[in-house]
Amino acid sequence: MTAARAFRERGYHNTSLDDIARELNVTKPTVYHYVENKEQLLFECFRAGLKLIMDGIAEQQDSTATGRERLAKVIARYAEAITSDFGWCMVQAENQDLSPAMSRKVKSLKSEIDQGLRSLIRAGVNDGSIRPCDEKMTAFALAGALNWIAHWYRSDDQLAASEISLRFIELFELGLRPR
Repeated sequence: MTAARAFRERGYHNTSLDDIARELNVTKPTVYHYVENKEQLLFECFRAGLKLIMDGIAEQQDSTATGRERLAKVIARYAEAITSDFGWCMVQAENQDLSPAMSRKVKSLKSEIDQGLRSLIRAGVNDGSIRPCDEKMTAFALAGALNWIAHWYRSDDQLAASEISLRFIELFELGLRPR
């Protein structure tokens, strides 16, 4: 979490492992005991944030709620993740000149989230709780809007993550209700 916060506040390229070690009150070799390099540290921060969303999607797979209700729960988890210290890493990791291997890992995990959203949208269309729509474009719109939160949200913001997610859910549900 310390690294994620440092990356958000100073940027990936302006944060060194020395900075992170100093903030953790450990030595740089101690940091290297846990990660190979700064890129891996960024990836671990990215993965920690995405895990919140992936867990939310997994929790909804066996639910008997409607697709729209399950999607709303995942949107709430997504907003929680994006407003966490890991939010910046989740959104910006791909833009940090990563190695080709690391870029593939990031894209693969983002694809899992995309497929999870599409699956919930498709389930909602099939059960009638979401009007027929282009599931790919709808998933992209949802993820794009939620990801943008990382650009403007600050932990001292007047709105808590839960309030932001409620407002996003309301906004999208008005457009997703069947006619």
